[in-house]
Amino acid sequence: MKRLVILGAGTAGTTMANHLHHKLNRKEWEIDIIDERTEHHYQPGYLFLPFDIYQPADIVKSIKEFVPSDVHLITKKIDRIVAGENFIQMADGDTVPYDLLIIATGAKIAPEETEGMKGKEWYQSVFDFYTYEGALALRDKLRNWEGGNLVVHITEMPIKCPVAPLEFAFLADSFFRNKKMRDKVKITYVTPLSGAFTKPKSTAALEHLLHEKDIFIESDFAIAEVNNETKTIVDYGGKEIPFDLLVTVPTNKGDELMERSGLGDDLNYVATNKETLRSKNYANVFVIGDATDIPASKAGSVAHFEAEILTENILHFVNDESLTATFDGHANCFIETGNSKALLIDFNYTTEPVEGTFPFAGIGPLQLLKESRMNHWGKLAFRWIYWNVLLKGIAIPFVSSNMSTAGKKIN
Repeated sequence: MKRLVILGAGTAGTTMANHLHHKLNRKEWEIDIIDERTEHHYQPGYLFLPFDIYQPADIVKSIKEFVPSDVHLITKKIDRIVAGENFIQMADGDTVPYDLLIIATGAKIAPEETEGMKGKEWYQSVFDFYTYEGALALRDKLRNWEGGNLVVHITEMPIKCPVAPLEFAFLADSFFRNKKMRDKVKITYVTPLSGAFTKPKSTAALEHLLHEKDIFIESDFAIAEVNNETKTIVDYGGKEIPFDLLVTVPTNKGDELMERSGLGDDLNYVATNKETLRSKNYANVFVIGDATDIPASKAGSVAHFEAEILTENILHFVNDESLTATFDGHANCFIETGNSKALLIDFNYTTEPVEGTFPFAGIGPLQLLKESRMNHWGKLAFRWIYWNVLLKGIAIPFVSSNMSTAGKKIN
């Protein structure tokens, strides 16, 4: 009996378990999935917790609820991967051998990487919303905050869901307007990028919205420290931006397990072929989702599209065939802009977000790179799709794993 081991029961790992448990020959293959956690979090929901749009029950469920019954769930901490010898060393001393390994260990925030970020103001006037704990603490702060300088800040790229900080700034604008206190809040969006986003056309559209909503932007800001005494963020050139409330996206890193295992780069991401999703160093190791070093967005939609490609390549691999399925970097992201509206962007490695209609050419009903209420409802509907379709490995109708150009105004 051969053994497939999946590390991580988050979005990517759970989706792969659901794809493969009925596609691999179960008389020949056993499937294990390992995660020390017992709860599965709908991470896009963290964005909505601070504004009381979602409640904890909307985004937290049991991991067991989504792992197929014929897949062995191991709830233990992993010490390291011994890739050269094809086994997993567990923290309790047990070992789990494998014939085929899928790494889906995700990414985490690392506020300790920036001087002063996790200082005395952490969860007092400095918050993240990329963790459940941070989003809840920020919710409690916003319920009674009386205003001042709100700074929404990105430390460095890459980050999970690269549009989420922009969404936070837009939702904050809407939140304070609804509370009749927008005039008491100055919102500044601070980014290490030279503009609001990584792609030129979407950057232009998003910066227009920032200006329209009286949100200031500070670009090319490479943070050196958070000064807890003066309540400022300071870049390496000495520039200071004051805050009364700092909502920061700390450095994102892959799991520490990769460092212990000698498999990660400086940020603990695993060297991965961007098309086949196979490890560049081990033929029987594949990587998916936020754990990879590929130049695609670290987002749930990407993990979903990757899972379809990876499933094909896993089947090719076990049948000793060439890995012919290729991932094109497809990402599909709703961007909440406040006031029950949202943008939608659809892009891949080579094609930037452009205007058009989605998923049907000329029909939509969703509009690309334009605010609409339909896009907003699409964003909210995604939570149901996540729990009931995406995690269960069910293909989303009319949305292919590789990006379609139909309906897009591509020059």
